[in-house]
Amino acid sequence: MPKPFARLALVTAVWITSAPLAVLAQFGAQPASPATAQPSAAPPQYAAPQSPAQQPAAPPQYSQQPAAMQPAPAQASPQYAPPQQQPYPATAGAPQQPYAPANQQPQYRVAATPTPPNPAEINSAAPTAAEHPLMPALRWAQEGLPHIRAIQDYTCMLYKRERVDGVLGEYQTMSIKVRHQPFSVYMYFMGPPNMRGQEVLYVEGQNNNELQAHGVGLKNAIGTVSLSPTGRMAMKGNRYPITELGVENLVQRLLEVGERDTRYGECDVQFLKAKINGRGCTCIQVTHPVPRRNFLFHLARIYVDDELNIPIRYESFDWPSRAGGPPELIEEYTYQNLKLNNNFTDLDFDIRNPKYGFK
Repeated sequence: MPKPFARLALVTAVWITSAPLAVLAQFGAQPASPATAQPSAAPPQYAAPQSPAQQPAAPPQYSQQPAAMQPAPAQASPQYAPPQQQPYPATAGAPQQPYAPANQQPQYRVAATPTPPNPAEINSAAPTAAEHPLMPALRWAQEGLPHIRAIQDYTCMLYKRERVDGVLGEYQTMSIKVRHQPFSVYMYFMGPPNMRGQEVLYVEGQNNNELQAHGVGLKNAIGTVSLSPTGRMAMKGNRYPITELGVENLVQRLLEVGERDTRYGECDVQFLKAKINGRGCTCIQVTHPVPRRNFLFHLARIYVDDELNIPIRYESFDWPSRAGGPPELIEEYTYQNLKLNNNFTDLDFDIRNPKYGFK
């Protein structure tokens, strides 16, 4: 189940996973003011399950109990306290100050559909002796997918960091709009500084199924370009294409990887309480203690919002590269300030929208 975390993009964000990030990186440097006021939000603040033990490496400011033990790196992006009973200590390397203004209050609106049981409830029905440890989490994903698919659209701030070709990239912050039918994505980059102002649009079935993007500064003179979502330029510096971004894709990937993992043992699954940006969450933590070629990650966590009952953060770690070392971050995605069912129209996913900066 949690395998999908590593593939993510529970992504959905989904996760996902923004393919055009690399695309935009090609375009240039000087920030440009958006043609319209862009959604803003404070960086994610993580208050995940407290842990008396050690904790895996985490990008944002780790805030772990007791308070006296909390490292306080200056200018750190997402801030969070890791889940309980973590096997590794937090490591340095917090991201630079986030680029999204902190003047917008989170807004939440839930689709009027039946809410499937949340992981905390499923956890009470622990797997039987003959059942794989992943089964409770897989059941949550199977029952939760219809709820997620019933969401028409959503907007949020997406915080992303990925390791590609062995290199851990910097944090990227973007305001995004996602529509499920037809699958559509609009992205406005808030950071890093050399990407601020870049925009990307993708609508399934339109523009020959190519994404459209523009850069900033002098490179913006090129205007809008069309690229294959899975092409070399669009995928450079990214683990997933834009077509796999979002929460629904994350959960679907979770199911695919999790179901495959049930064929193997050596898996520990825990359900822990956590907080992401002050929102109560259930953290589904999956650990593969022994490195095997069958496993895509050593440790993965998917944070499910207890009210919305959808994943709002995913992180996965590889095994330590040296004996006694910390696990290495593979990827992390945080969906902050989710607003559901906004009744987006085709204009929200059209480069001719006068509020956007496409040329």
